[in-house]
Amino acid sequence: MRIVYLDIDCLRPDHMSCYGYHRNTTPNLDRVAAQGLRLDRCYASDTPCLPSRSALIAGRFGIHTGAIGHGGTAADPFVQGPGRRFRSELGNTSWMACLRNAGFKTVTISTFGERHSAFHWYAGFNEVHNVGQGGMEQAHEVVPVALDWLRRNGRADNWFLHLHLWDPHTPYRAPEEFGDPFSSEPLPSWLSEAVRNQHWQGVGPHSAQELRGFGVAEDPNYPRQPVQASSLQEVRRMFDGYDTGVRYADENLGRVLNLLEELDVGNQTAVLISADHGECLGELNVYGDHQTADEITHRVPMILRWPGLTDKFRGQAHRALHYQIDVAATVVELVGRQVPRNWDGSSFAGALREGVDAGRDSLVLSHGAWSCQRAARFEDYICVRSYHDGLHDFPEVMLFNLREDPHEQHDLASKRPDIVARAMNLLDGWYGTMMRSSQNGVDPMWTVLREGGPFHTRGELPNYLERLRKTGRSEAGARLAAAHPNEVDGQA
Repeated sequence: MRIVYLDIDCLRPDHMSCYGYHRNTTPNLDRVAAQGLRLDRCYASDTPCLPSRSALIAGRFGIHTGAIGHGGTAADPFVQGPGRRFRSELGNTSWMACLRNAGFKTVTISTFGERHSAFHWYAGFNEVHNVGQGGMEQAHEVVPVALDWLRRNGRADNWFLHLHLWDPHTPYRAPEEFGDPFSSEPLPSWLSEAVRNQHWQGVGPHSAQELRGFGVAEDPNYPRQPVQASSLQEVRRMFDGYDTGVRYADENLGRVLNLLEELDVGNQTAVLISADHGECLGELNVYGDHQTADEITHRVPMILRWPGLTDKFRGQAHRALHYQIDVAATVVELVGRQVPRNWDGSSFAGALREGVDAGRDSLVLSHGAWSCQRAARFEDYICVRSYHDGLHDFPEVMLFNLREDPHEQHDLASKRPDIVARAMNLLDGWYGTMMRSSQNGVDPMWTVLREGGPFHTRGELPNYLERLRKTGRSEAGARLAAAHPNEVDGQA
């Protein structure tokens, strides 16, 4: 068995043409979707980058790994303490350890571990290939490493290749010679001038007036990257820059898919396509970033082409709810191993074998790097509970009907207290279950709050309040100051 895992950073499914996007962003990945199965409601349990891949490699939620942020104590997994054996728990039960125990050679081509000092990501990999630019490399610099590896090893059996591209990530940087493939195509219609103007009065990191951070000037090295959403033309630069990054990644991944065919192993190779998280492109007034426990940030693409298994689903989509770590658990079972007892991921291999679209009734999603939030995802709803709003002036609870409002523009929390109550019960029940099964009884979310709040906003409020005063947003600034008094006087 051969497995290729294509991991495209910040790739949101609704900006892929195979998921219904009106722009032709992913013609090569669409080929895989047409041959296999698309999961429409698959979610990273924890976001953003470091928490997501930490959960994926461990098969466990962030509340159990301890890694839920990008800095501070909670950017690293829990230390096992005196119970640690010669080999750590992660060394014994990581996703890659499971595959190696099944006889697979495991390989990662990624700079993620270096970029985030997340060296636990490498647990269980036989080979690590790092092109050495800390996430600033482009697809044309990464894919040749994969092509070389495949030419040397592709015809062998029992290998797992993880290939990670950053191209949709800000700053948008597809090569100039790639052109502007979407310059004449319409923008997503939901982000109108009225919406942009409303956002312009709002606040928060990567909001409309601070799209790349306040005081950041245009960088001639990144002509595709806007720094403010000051007009719909600048909004177009954001959408076109992101979508062009997606298309550039897709074009280069097409070379990988073509080589598998040239090696005559395409029909014997499982292909998985996913991401670490999605990307808000204006939703919740977050432009080109991943800062919340919402639908847009947590929903990830998941395309499965598994020879002999997904053939009966050819070109279909499943709607059941899944965590991304459920997919990892499913792969473990499909290669003949048992899912480790300490995992939170749950295999749905049986449902695939039976031809059934079955998953979970609800999910709980967590974010701890830009904000401190947990959300309940069930039926048509997502309900987001903020413990720290990430300086976005969010209410404590937000509720959205995603079927009617996919871009989260209409908060229903005050109108549907019955739905909010259901969501709070789901969060409370999940929390109790998680803490009862916790090995050390610590919720890393409270560690983040105790250390001064989310890493990316820690210490930023005093200067931001001054900017809000200078840009006519003092009223929102007063609300932020009232919500975070310890951060105003520097005590956080």
